[in-house]
Amino acid sequence: MADPRFFDRAGPFTLAALAALSGAEVVPGAAPDLLLHDVAPLDGAGEGQLSFLDNRKYLDAFSASKAAACVVHPALADKAPAGMALLLSKKPYRSYALCAQAFYPLPQASGVISPAAHVDATAVLGQGVEIAAGVVVEAGAVIGDRVRIAPNAVIGRNVQIGADTIIGACASLSHCIIGARVMIYPGARIGQDGFGFAMDIDRHVRVPQLGRVIIEDDVEVGANVTIDRGAGPDTLIGRGCMIDNLVQIGHNVQLGAGCVIVAQSGISGSTRFGHHAVLAAQAGVAGHLTIGAGARIAAQSGVMRDVEPGTEVFGTPALPKRQYFRQVAMMGRLVRGKSGQGDERDGG
Repeated sequence: MADPRFFDRAGPFTLAALAALSGAEVVPGAAPDLLLHDVAPLDGAGEGQLSFLDNRKYLDAFSASKAAACVVHPALADKAPAGMALLLSKKPYRSYALCAQAFYPLPQASGVISPAAHVDATAVLGQGVEIAAGVVVEAGAVIGDRVRIAPNAVIGRNVQIGADTIIGACASLSHCIIGARVMIYPGARIGQDGFGFAMDIDRHVRVPQLGRVIIEDDVEVGANVTIDRGAGPDTLIGRGCMIDNLVQIGHNVQLGAGCVIVAQSGISGSTRFGHHAVLAAQAGVAGHLTIGAGARIAAQSGVMRDVEPGTEVFGTPALPKRQYFRQVAMMGRLVRGKSGQGDERDGG
């Protein structure tokens, strides 16, 4: 059970209601009016609680679980313990997530503007906006309905923020247009100068960064992420992208819809990602490249050339999956061969 000091729980919900909102089906024979009060992991769930199974490695925990109900793929339904009600879904983790959102919805904007906030008289605030203590909203900013801005965030001059967006504590936004239902986590830096300068033996000359950052609807921007504004063209974060903590996105980068960018990775300027591409943790991508739609870049890879759509690449320099592992195997054989030669020389 989630700690009630930090999380407010809604419900209870019937099994049928959870099925309807999650796209699952109630297994034949289960009581659709069964009341569920909370969500819990398989090994900790009990009476009145809903769990899920999305990975076969947890089949034993599933079979032994005391959960009142569980979201599970139809192919694994026969592994359920007797008496457990099932919600059948071909995407059980997704269905569970929607159920968990019902029990633990995001807090709604309070509509309260703290007297300790500093809101310029020319800023435009929508209905029900919540602005916490220490927030600075500069001249000409436009804040949409029900936006929540946490303490000490800074909203720069003429920034626009769409409805139902959440701005975390100490985040700073400048030179940007933010869509609806965006979540920007604490400490994020959006719209600052891109890293652009003309190198010179005498003195490097800064190039004015004259673009913006455009973040489309339903994007998440993790804690302490930095997204530089464009040098001329805009930096664009497409609809539904998920950006983890501590990511650096350079100027003029364009992410297509639904991209996933994982922690501590970096994307150099003017690189373009096709829709639903994935960049795993601590990977780096050089500038002016094209990463195709659906491409997957493994953790700690270094990408120095274009990646074709749907390709998986590994290593530094990043190579297609099969070629990378073939080289790893070959290197292993070479090392083992040299080791064996050394043993013979040593009389082994």
